[in-house]
Amino acid sequence: MRSRRSVLAVPGSNPRFLEKAQTLPVDEVFLDLEDSVARQAKEEARKNIVTALREGDWSGKTRVVRVNDLTTQWTYRDVIEVVEGAGEFVDCLMLPKVQDSTEVVWLDTLLTQIEKAMGHEVGRIGIEAQIENARGLVNVDAIAGSSRRLETLVFGPADFMASINMRTLVVGEQPPGYVEGDAYHYILMRLLMAARMHDLQVIDGPYLQIKDVEGFTKVARRAAALGFDGKWVLHPSQVDAANEVFSPEQEDYDHAELILEAYDYYTSVEKRGAVMLGDEMIDEASRKMALVVAAKGRAAGLTRTTSFTP
Repeated sequence: MRSRRSVLAVPGSNPRFLEKAQTLPVDEVFLDLEDSVARQAKEEARKNIVTALREGDWSGKTRVVRVNDLTTQWTYRDVIEVVEGAGEFVDCLMLPKVQDSTEVVWLDTLLTQIEKAMGHEVGRIGIEAQIENARGLVNVDAIAGSSRRLETLVFGPADFMASINMRTLVVGEQPPGYVEGDAYHYILMRLLMAARMHDLQVIDGPYLQIKDVEGFTKVARRAAALGFDGKWVLHPSQVDAANEVFSPEQEDYDHAELILEAYDYYTSVEKRGAVMLGDEMIDEASRKMALVVAAKGRAAGLTRTTSFTP
């Protein structure tokens, strides 16, 4: 499982931003050909991205390219030029505005054809599906199960809010008049259930007020509390907050590793399925919960500060 605590959006039309992105401590970078690139700059942006992928240093980062959505005339050339030009340096392609499973199948099929033609390993490049309107959300179960390449579901809040006529222009904040609960809770939970049903990761979308780090952190904590794996970042000021929010606390990570080690010992050596660890009873359900926290901690680069003694 790739770590995706912080997912940085970088316009493919801006070589300076492409260079800067390589220096930031983010888990994933997606080089964008869609919304952040003007119509007249699409073709040049492809060339910029291929060059940046081939010549840049993206060590420690998942490398993703977001192509244009399938209602446009650019998508097929985006895929062909990027994968033929720098396929060995691409980890995933992100497909925006996915509305049904056939769109993911189309991308999977095209990738397979290119990989075979180029002599690349078939199936290595993953897919991220971005859900950005009501139709996509209604069809999200089928989308999530549409391809073995699919790794991640991504929430696109701005387009989604427009598609359902939500009465606000502030992406990520509660619409005026919605005074109780969370207007995004159903959407986020719906994405989360579909993703987990198919063992996918799920990423929250951007927070556009880039100077409001406190607001970003608040919204990120909402997604992290539900179980999301990470969130988009649009500016270096948001990176540290994202990495912190979507990493377990050191104490929780240590405790998770302790549960795993203790449970393994008691079940394999003493042949017991439910035992006491200090004042806490642990069993198979405890192991499953601990696996989640331990995996997130390892992906975040945490190291243990405790050890188990029978």
